[in-house]
Amino acid sequence: MKKTPEVQPSGLNGLTYVRHEKISLKTHARFCEAWLHDQICNDTSILGLGELDVIQRERPLHGGGRLDMLLSDGANGIRYEVEIMLGATDPSHIIRCIEYWDIERRRYPAYEHVAVIVAEEITTRFLNVVSLLAGSIPIIAVQLNALQVGDQLLLDFTKVLDQRMLREDDEGQPVGEDVDRQWYVTRKGDQNMQVCDRLLEYAKEIEKGYELRYTKTQIGIRPGGSFFNVIVFWPKQKFVQTTVRLNDPLPWVTKLEGAGIDARSPRDGRLRMVLTLAEVNQNEALLKELVQQAVKENEA
Repeated sequence: MKKTPEVQPSGLNGLTYVRHEKISLKTHARFCEAWLHDQICNDTSILGLGELDVIQRERPLHGGGRLDMLLSDGANGIRYEVEIMLGATDPSHIIRCIEYWDIERRRYPAYEHVAVIVAEEITTRFLNVVSLLAGSIPIIAVQLNALQVGDQLLLDFTKVLDQRMLREDDEGQPVGEDVDRQWYVTRKGDQNMQVCDRLLEYAKEIEKGYELRYTKTQIGIRPGGSFFNVIVFWPKQKFVQTTVRLNDPLPWVTKLEGAGIDARSPRDGRLRMVLTLAEVNQNEALLKELVQQAVKENEA
């Protein structure tokens, strides 16, 4: 019979147990919020959100206020509006984080935006408040534990809330009050509506029953009578933000970027791109292939 190896009190397979002491950065004489900003900027991966680029610290915002940190996942077109607080979260901190996220997403609508709160204590009250916003605001809460081990300091960042994925099904259901094409022409211009029209034409070449569904928040291409959108449009003033459902969107990101079209795939099964009428005219064959593949996959 095989003998179970003995565990020596002094070590576990070469590892030695060391006691730690949790400390508060807020009340510690040697540390401050600016110091914590430095550590995150030197290695953004410690937040647990991947290797992100620092766009700006103490970012001044239109209308007043300063965002602690704007981070970017350039490959997936995601921007993180980060607010950092020593101590526990408080109501003003929550409001400020959401307000700054909203300012950035309105100013730069071509990106996906996520609000991030980092604090030494994520309170139950904070979690209760944020739960009321489920599905409306993509938000991440990260709790920081500062641990002293001997004469060294360990920063442990733990994600305690991630509501990014709660908006995943928004595109599959009708959203907002129904409107018509002219409602969008008046607000977003006829050229942007032609982008939607053209992609619908491509879909109808293989499935004639497809149609455009107009609501105040989005336009969808869907099979007639269905609530499931294969393609969703968010018309802006100068372009149309477009999402296409695909089984494997990543090869299309490469194809579209090669044609000069801004494309990315931040979520599985979704291809996001920014289109203008000029780009549709210049890339008709490529976009027709894309749309018709999406329709075929939906019908399969």
